[in-house]
Order: sequence, then C-alpha cells, then structure tokens
Amino acid sequence: MTLRLYDTATRSVRDFVPREAGKVGVYLCGLTLQGPPHIGHLRSGVNYDVLRRWLLARGFEVRFIRNLTDIDDKILVRACEQDRPFWSIAYANERALTAAYRSLNVLPPTYEPRATGHIPEMHELIAKLIDTGHAYPATDGSGDVYFDVASWPAYGALSGQSPDAMQAADDAPERGKRDPRDFALWKGAKPDEPADAYWPSPWGRGRPGWHIECSAMCWRYLGEEFDIHGGGLDLTFPHHENEIAQSQAAGLPFARYWVHHGLLGIGGAKMGKSLGNALDLAYVASLGVRPIELRYYYAAAHYRSHIDYTEDSLREWASGFRRIEGFVQRAAERVGPGGLGELPAGFVAAMDDDLNTSAALAVLQEVLREGNTALATGDDVTVRTALGSARAMLDILGIDPLDEAWTGGGRVDDLRGVVDSLVALALEQRAQARSRKDWAAADAVRDQLKLAGVVVEDTPQGPRWTIGEQD
Repeated sequence: MTLRLYDTATRSVRDFVPREAGKVGVYLCGLTLQGPPHIGHLRSGVNYDVLRRWLLARGFEVRFIRNLTDIDDKILVRACEQDRPFWSIAYANERALTAAYRSLNVLPPTYEPRATGHIPEMHELIAKLIDTGHAYPATDGSGDVYFDVASWPAYGALSGQSPDAMQAADDAPERGKRDPRDFALWKGAKPDEPADAYWPSPWGRGRPGWHIECSAMCWRYLGEEFDIHGGGLDLTFPHHENEIAQSQAAGLPFARYWVHHGLLGIGGAKMGKSLGNALDLAYVASLGVRPIELRYYYAAAHYRSHIDYTEDSLREWASGFRRIEGFVQRAAERVGPGGLGELPAGFVAAMDDDLNTSAALAVLQEVLREGNTALATGDDVTVRTALGSARAMLDILGIDPLDEAWTGGGRVDDLRGVVDSLVALALEQRAQARSRKDWAAADAVRDQLKLAGVVVEDTPQGPRWTIGEQD
C-alpha cells in the first residue's frame, strides 16, 4: 500500500509521491522562542517525529528541518519587559525546548536553523519580490517592506479564504501599506524596541518579518521545491498562506504537501502562557506521569485530531501504557529482549493510511493479547514473536520501553545503579521477613517502597519491581 497523507492545500488524502524517488524533504515550523515550551507545543514535535520514523521505516532517506524563530515581535516584547537581550531570552528557551524534546525521545532534526542566521537569504528573496512587482518599500520613511497581496491572485487558496473578506494584517501599522491586507517582509528599526535587534539592509536598518524567515530557511536547506511542510492548524493562516504567496511569487515552487496537526487545548480553549493555562513537563511529572507516557498520550490520538487536555485523560492513557510496558518487561524477562520483529500487515496499512495511529494501536493490542495468553500458558515461541512484533510497532511510535533512549543505553546511569542497589537491599530485607513469617515487616517494606514510587510484584521467578502505579 502507498503512503497517503492529508494535504491541506487540496483538502484531500493523497498518495505521497516524493519529488525525488527514495528521498524526502520535510520542513516543520518550530517554536517562537519568547518562552519555554508547554505540552501543547510539544505535541507538534512528537507528531512529526512519528511521521519521520514512518518515512524511515518505509525506506526513505529523510532530510528533516525544524526551524527556531529567535527574532520576533513577541521576543522583543519580553526583552523590554525583562530588560534582557533578546538573544539571551531566545537561547534560554531554545535550550529548554531541546531538553524537552530529548526527554520525549524526539529525534534531533537533520538541521535546526535559527532565523537570525539567514538574513542574507531573506534579503535576496525580498529583492526578488520587489523586482517582480510583488513587494514594495513603504514610502513613509519607516524602512518597512510589504508583500502586495493584490498582486498574487492565488492568495487565500491554502486556507480557503477570499481575499475580499480578509481583515487587515496586524503585523505592522497600516500607514505605509498600499492595502491593509499587505504583510511585512522587512520591519524598519523603531526607537521603542531593543537597539541590538536590527541588521543593515538595502531598505534601511531593520529586522525580518515572521513569514519571510521560514521561506528563506526552506529555500536554504531544502531547495526551491520540497516534499512536506508541517505545522499546527493555527499556522495555516496567515503564516503558511503568506509563505506560499511570497515563495511562489519569488519563483520557488515550494512545498508539494501541506501536513497540519491538530492542537492540544484545555477547557475548550487554546493552551498558551498569555491565557494562563500553559502546562509544562514539570507539571506532568508532578502528576506521576513519565515522558514516555506523555508521548503515548500524544501518539494515541490521530495527528489531525484536536486533544482537549484533562488530568484524568492523561492519567488514563498513562495507565494504559503501563499495561503495554508490563507485557514487554514480563516477556523480556521470560525469553530475553531480542530485537525488533516484523511489523504486522494491519499496522503497516494503518500507518500508510494518513498515519492512523489509533488503528495501528488496535493492532498492537491484538498482539499483546496473544502475547499475554502465551505467557500464561508457557508458549515461549509465541511470546518471543509477540514481543518482537510489539517492540517493532512501539519503536515506530517512539515508545519502546527497551529502547536505549528510555533505558539509558547499554550503560546504566549512576543514579539508576544506586536505585537498583537500594531496592535490592530492601527486597532482601523483605525476603528475610517473609522467611521468618514476619508478614507485618514484609508488608511494611513493600508499603515504604510503594510510597517512594517503587511497585513490587511477586512473580514465579521472584519479586519484580517497577516505577509507577500498579494497575
């Protein structure tokens, strides 16, 4: 079966045909670095990591670009509020984002360009647009340069909007615009903004508009035409609409497929710091939910669906993952971890069907049922096959519990080694209490471990301990 993806531009699920056989270029709009990431932001990274892993599994060579917006109106507002250099704020939030993605087992991008590193490419694109009559410098002395929306008849096609019904672009004052809908490509220096947030240009000292940044970075790292442009549904208009217009008007064919993901909201509203409802990884950890469980929560929903976050739903999905993890651990103890097995045909068909992770997880559950039955009956051959198949599916979703990303690799971290030793000592004390039939002492050891987050399960092979709640 051919991989099929929903393309926002055509409003249809299309067969995926790359520009160059065997190779895929992907551009994902990354975070604007005015603040640290919240769990709504992080859904994007996980969704497109699953897409990337599936492309790799299907044999494609993938060049994956995820940009960082480190110069923007919002960042400059923070800089003024905090009396800090704008680049200091951006870099601190970049490091927080990198750490968050690492904790969620999101593969690092092929390149992760910063907008401020691509000013020359932006100048070149703006000059092309001026030369072809699609952009103009403002005549009010501001140093602004605007894209002429009326000069591009296809404007609005991606989002399905009529230009005649559009409101004014709010990214710059209207005084220098020919049309209120025109959007800024270059923003002239302003006295009330940080003095170090500007670069020289043919149109005066200033800084780039948000939209031209992504067009320039797409061009620099993926060429004039590439395969997949990704981002949240909230970016469809105006950001992606403006990207298409300015890129194609400059003579670049640009993206062949537009793949947008649904948002993660809370209480029916969009999650955001400005709304006071942003939740971060530290909050999730305070609930006793691990990063691997949060990733499962993201991956279990179809990437285009809206997720309305509740604490109860997160805990429920975390509990569901622990049951999956329990099978993997028990099976590995029984027959050894082995390697990744074959992907079931049903799983492959589901993933090829616009990354239908819900249907893919249904296939995983069937394999787990077979594996658990085999564990109960002592059928080690079936256990081994089920474990390999389950691990292969979980690997595509980035949540294989035996993956080095989650276990710390072939080495054991120093802290994990200390925990292992302390738990082993406690279990030895519990075993001694049980041998002398001091059930109260044995139960006390087990209860103390549970309070510390260590769950002990008695098995025919001896006690087994895990971190988390016992279902």
